[in-house]
Amino acid sequence: MARLIGYMANRTDRLAAALHQERAVVTPRASVPPGAAGAKPVGWGLGFHQNGEVLHKKRPQLTGELHWETVAADVVSDCVVLHLRQPTVGDFHVRNTHPFRFGSWLFAHTGTIERFNAIEQRLRESLPDFLARNVRGSTDSELLFHVVLSFLHDAGQLDTPQPRKDAVLASIRSAVALVDRLCAEVKAPESQINLVLTEGRTMFALRRGGPMAYVERRGLHDPPETIPATEDPRAPTTLRYVMVVAEDVGDLGPHWVAMERGQTLVIDRDLSVRSA
Repeated sequence: MARLIGYMANRTDRLAAALHQERAVVTPRASVPPGAAGAKPVGWGLGFHQNGEVLHKKRPQLTGELHWETVAADVVSDCVVLHLRQPTVGDFHVRNTHPFRFGSWLFAHTGTIERFNAIEQRLRESLPDFLARNVRGSTDSELLFHVVLSFLHDAGQLDTPQPRKDAVLASIRSAVALVDRLCAEVKAPESQINLVLTEGRTMFALRRGGPMAYVERRGLHDPPETIPATEDPRAPTTLRYVMVVAEDVGDLGPHWVAMERGQTLVIDRDLSVRSA
């Protein structure tokens, strides 16, 4: 039931409305509702850029139903990462709850690094000291994030206001290649990795695991009752957004595009989308 959502838009005030509009795809689906007998516990997190800051909302363990619109109701942002977690590595704690943050960077991941216990120490040893000290939790996801950051640091792009996109893409590929090599050495199968990474200006989404899809949308064609459906799709203030969803996606409606395994999306600040 894990879920990963990346969102970039031209307005900061319509996240909940966009989640409502895409509810057929983003709503978690489970054979046993959360909180019911036999249900596996989950937790959720939301990270977003707002006025130059990176903020979090997290609930490490959820006992009732999850409604993304409610979670995002008071979030004012045009760059957001949402994550629903059903842990495979690491306990229920805020330090293990996605998305993870370092400086302006936000990261969330679904999937599992195979035989993580066998390669964890070598991944940690690959990090410079200042990044190794920043790993607070026990998840494979947080460590993978810091491996990506270490390659960005090597490229001199970790703290730059506008990191080069080619350097970010190379850092993601290098981190995944390192995981693959270490997994192969301990005879582990290929790890399942879907991820979203952003520094607020560009969003990167990699599919190396379960289903992943994206949509480019202009206007609210199915708004919540609190928003009248009066927006002119031709007006410059009309909502435009790109949304990426990974794992257990619902029914893909019009304009949703399924990503290929191994595909990486680059979503720019102007909401243009390209594969890399």
